[in-house]
Amino acid sequence: MMHLNKGPELWKKAKQIIPGGNQLLSKRSEQFLPDLWPSYYQRAKGDEVWDLDGNHFIDMCIMGIGACPLGYADDDVDSAVTEAIKNGSMCTLNCPEEIELAEVLTKLHPWAEMVRYTRCGGEAMAVAVRIARAHTGKDKIAFCGYHGWHDWYLSANLANDRALDGHLLPGLDPAGVPRGLLGSSLPFRYNHPEELRAIQSQNSNELAAIVMEPTKDHEPDPVFLKEVREVADESGAVLIIDEVSAGFRLTTGGAHLLYKIKPDIAVFAKAMSNGYPMAAIIGKEDVMQAAQDTFISSTYWTERIGPVSALATIAKYQRCNVPEQLIQSGRKVQEGWKKAAAFAGLELDVGGIPPLSHFSFKCDQSLAAQTLFTQNMLKKGFLAGKSYDASYAHTDAHIRSYLDATGDTMTSIAEGLDKGTLMSMLKGPEAHAGFHRLT
Repeated sequence: MMHLNKGPELWKKAKQIIPGGNQLLSKRSEQFLPDLWPSYYQRAKGDEVWDLDGNHFIDMCIMGIGACPLGYADDDVDSAVTEAIKNGSMCTLNCPEEIELAEVLTKLHPWAEMVRYTRCGGEAMAVAVRIARAHTGKDKIAFCGYHGWHDWYLSANLANDRALDGHLLPGLDPAGVPRGLLGSSLPFRYNHPEELRAIQSQNSNELAAIVMEPTKDHEPDPVFLKEVREVADESGAVLIIDEVSAGFRLTTGGAHLLYKIKPDIAVFAKAMSNGYPMAAIIGKEDVMQAAQDTFISSTYWTERIGPVSALATIAKYQRCNVPEQLIQSGRKVQEGWKKAAAFAGLELDVGGIPPLSHFSFKCDQSLAAQTLFTQNMLKKGFLAGKSYDASYAHTDAHIRSYLDATGDTMTSIAEGLDKGTLMSMLKGPEAHAGFHRLT
């Protein structure tokens, strides 16, 4: 019998002393199973998690928000990090691993010549945008997709609080973002070059950068990619490819390599260091040297654990051909979702690149159905939601067990929809659909 007491109670306490309860919207309990999500872990290894009540789960969900493609507490990475800690993780002098990692990254990406580091994706994107503005002497940014929480990005919602709805989450309030940034970030949709052309025609002499992910939910249209590069060249804008999510999942390095995108800057985080804070901004020398013309500096960007973990992680990707397994696992899960839904008579939208898969129910009570899915899968021993981030630690046996449980759960959801009893099957409130202020 599973008991969920300590985690939910601690989450209630957290919301009283931490605004929102924690530091990351995507890990808030209300995004999964309000009042009933385990919320906290005491141990994680491979794809297994033990919560504060001692319950054991297989994580078939977001694997640390996509930060652990090798699995939790990977032995090879942890061994390298442990050695780095023994030798001192911080010093007045610089760690040589910074140079080694820069050489690895530029070898993987021959177009790039220089590298700067931060420790997380959002700040790395802010650095990339700062470098682009310093290099061009211009202010405006054209973007599509999600690129973090910083002012340059959220300023898109100053003009229209729905500007980011298709890129991030509906209804984000840009409170605290200076009104002076109004009109400085201009969104366009992926695979819609005509929207980027419209931004160009209205702001050609003011564009500092074009920012986009290489891929996320849709394959890139070659015509779109060609036009993006053309607009950047014609406008003198820096083309920044955000690899924070996609990087190191489809190939060892950036996904842009597969699509033959030619950026001026690319940004990495998450998967490059398997759970340890690390991010990199790589780029062409003439662009990257602009970092010297502005002030970009932070103490903990110089610690040793980040570069060491990245070197060990990248080495394992190469040695074990990890991206190939991530793709295979993602495809199995996507097909499993579709088969389970078809058998139950449900309609699903399934999308995402295989290593970063997601689904949604196509019905009037989609949010309740999603919440019931998480609730029932939790009872069966799985951390599960609308997303699946593939991990090298996901065994075939765990994937099969997960899909078997998914089939049973989909059938139960279908019965609830047919009988009109879906809401009564929930043990707590529905999960939140987007941004909510948590108090």
